[in-house]
Amino acid sequence: MPRSGAARAWRRVGRRPPALAGGAVVILLLVAASLAPLLAPHDPIEQALGPGLTPPGRPFLLGLDSLGRDVASRLIYGSRISLLVGAITVSIAFTVGLALGVLAGYYGGQLDRLVMRACDAVFSFPPVLLAMALIAALGPNIRNVMIALGIVYTPRYIRLVRVGVLAAREQEYVAAAVAAGARDGRILRLHVLPNILGPVVVQTSFSFGEAIIAEAALSFLGIGTQPPTPSWGLMLSEARDYLAQAAWYPGIVGCVLFLVVLAINLVGDSLRDALDPRSTW
Repeated sequence: MPRSGAARAWRRVGRRPPALAGGAVVILLLVAASLAPLLAPHDPIEQALGPGLTPPGRPFLLGLDSLGRDVASRLIYGSRISLLVGAITVSIAFTVGLALGVLAGYYGGQLDRLVMRACDAVFSFPPVLLAMALIAALGPNIRNVMIALGIVYTPRYIRLVRVGVLAAREQEYVAAAVAAGARDGRILRLHVLPNILGPVVVQTSFSFGEAIIAEAALSFLGIGTQPPTPSWGLMLSEARDYLAQAAWYPGIVGCVLFLVVLAINLVGDSLRDALDPRSTW
């Protein structure tokens, strides 16, 4: 994606109210995660700050969980886990997927067939189920969650990049570069990659939000983040036993998770529309 096109796309995104709202929530999340020690009113793992399941109010803005830990502090620190998982997961999938997709699409042949068969094998399993199997083999901790999700999401990037490379390879400017004797690396760097990065960036935004949900689901099932580390999925798992007497607790955590993923998807939707040449706004 050329620089002028990228700048124009970002300007178009900035004119969309949903993108602005989503971006504001994402920025708040980044600030909360970065400044967690300053913003959190209490230690997120300190227990017995008060009676268990104290409802929201003073002095505990979002209440206390069953062990007397401050819910607001755990949500703030939990944002770090969510952002870390999202960032590492998409970094693994983006890097490996981009490299394999470019090689498979540009050179084709046996490498292309081998890579695509591996992708088909991964796609044959439900994503969360495959992640669960990988974590069961590697061990339940946050590092292995990121590795497993990175493996699960990589084939999406491979297919997306491969399709873009196949289309770009047939363009006249690539044929002209080949005829002029340009090296493959130069052709890929100057003529192929800039024209396929747009859809990859959009995929990254959606994968980021999906990784946050996947981490929450895996932690909810007990094979993701382990206690006492604050994690939104782990908080939901702990809160499910108190739906009758403290429905506010899972409600608050669920709303935060929903709003964050919605905000990321709003930004992704706006990016997709801005990069679509058929878009009229």
